[in-house]
Amino acid sequence: MEWVRRAAEVRPSERQLALQEMEFYTFIHFSVNTYTDKEWGTGSEDPAIFNPVAFDASQWVEACQDAGAKGLILTCKHHDGFCLWPSRYTEHSVKNSPWKQGRGDIVREVAEACRKGGIKFGIYLSPWDRHEPTYGDSPAYNAYFINQLRELLTGYGDIFSVWFDGACGEGPNGKRQEYDWQGYYAIIRELQPNAVISVCGPDIRWCGNEAGICRPSEWSVVPASLSTNEMIQAKSQQEDNREFAKRYDSKEQDLGSRDIIKQESELIWYPAEVNTSIRPGWFYHESEDDHVKPLEELLHIYYGSVGGNATFLLNIPPDRRGLIHENDRKRLKELGDVVRRTFGRNLAIGASAWASETRSGSSPHNVLDGDRDTYWAPEDGTEAASIEIDLHRDITFDHIVLQEYRYGQRIEGFELEYEEGGEWRALYKGTVIGYKKICKFDAVTSRRIRLRIKESRWCPLLAAFEVYKA
Repeated sequence: MEWVRRAAEVRPSERQLALQEMEFYTFIHFSVNTYTDKEWGTGSEDPAIFNPVAFDASQWVEACQDAGAKGLILTCKHHDGFCLWPSRYTEHSVKNSPWKQGRGDIVREVAEACRKGGIKFGIYLSPWDRHEPTYGDSPAYNAYFINQLRELLTGYGDIFSVWFDGACGEGPNGKRQEYDWQGYYAIIRELQPNAVISVCGPDIRWCGNEAGICRPSEWSVVPASLSTNEMIQAKSQQEDNREFAKRYDSKEQDLGSRDIIKQESELIWYPAEVNTSIRPGWFYHESEDDHVKPLEELLHIYYGSVGGNATFLLNIPPDRRGLIHENDRKRLKELGDVVRRTFGRNLAIGASAWASETRSGSSPHNVLDGDRDTYWAPEDGTEAASIEIDLHRDITFDHIVLQEYRYGQRIEGFELEYEEGGEWRALYKGTVIGYKKICKFDAVTSRRIRLRIKESRWCPLLAAFEVYKA
């Protein structure tokens, strides 16, 4: 079937691939809301309330490192319009706050701390601005917003992500704004070509909720009509595109199965990001100090996102001191410690591999070499095949990590088995693999493990087969 082969050949961009390989990164929500005890500001807040007297960007980065996160996205401007950098285009910013006598720049200090700490830096800039007087005067405000984007994209080094949400409410003049998304995208591509444009953007899509709930089958190859660009074009062509938007919604459970894609003329690579907060709120609230998510819940989200072909964006809101609270830091370290202990030693190193069928130029042993650019594949058109791993001795394990070749997603259904007493016994059953699938199960002891690929597109390309004991 030609449409199946076409789906198998959809590939990610290098910027999309770079973000997927980061796996886990953090959100920092910090603004005047931190001091008003609100989630959304009104835009009327006095900059004088912003004074994080103990602010320490390096402490934020250390918290990220403790958790194992590889990047940090800062809310440079939320809906209240207050800027964490001294923007030339508004007085509603840190330059009119008492912090450092108005001479400070939160964005600069965080960007520099990220570089020093070896993690990547990203920005969130809310298009909705409840303070800016030009909001609702679409041409004037779009020029204002692009000027602010230019400041952030040129003054703070390399940026790995520009994160947009789609909030669009009234401005101080009671008007709504028509966002120039294509203009926003163009300036990002010009000034930070390696940055992904996330959520309200063409590179990374929202998983559909803020609770950390993950799909059992998360596809990176989806209909082009799901993308932000297609939505924008549709809206420009018709006054009411509600029916179009209903066609595929980010909250739907199935976005990329055969039943979905066989109807489509165009498919794109549009992977999912799972975003949630370590607390009930996105900004810091003292009343939530004892409501930090339990370790078990964070691990469940980690397995479902990083281990389910998505990325994990975890919000950690600094308190009024300008520090990550002690309770949050403790939980972040617990999370990082468990992940490091669980996946620190691959028990399949030194193993051997055998496959039911192998395409010329590939090898079953490629799944064991630690190289994401090599893979095992059966012959073209073989959609069901198996590969067996021989650990050379009985080993106890409770996790298997599978990864497809990083320039595609093909596997649709699989089963894992282990040998016991000369018989193959069921271990785990799953659907998609994609970038990474973490298979967790009760511990078993065996020398041999078999992966049976039941369904795939055109032919599977398997790059990694790793074995772990928590």
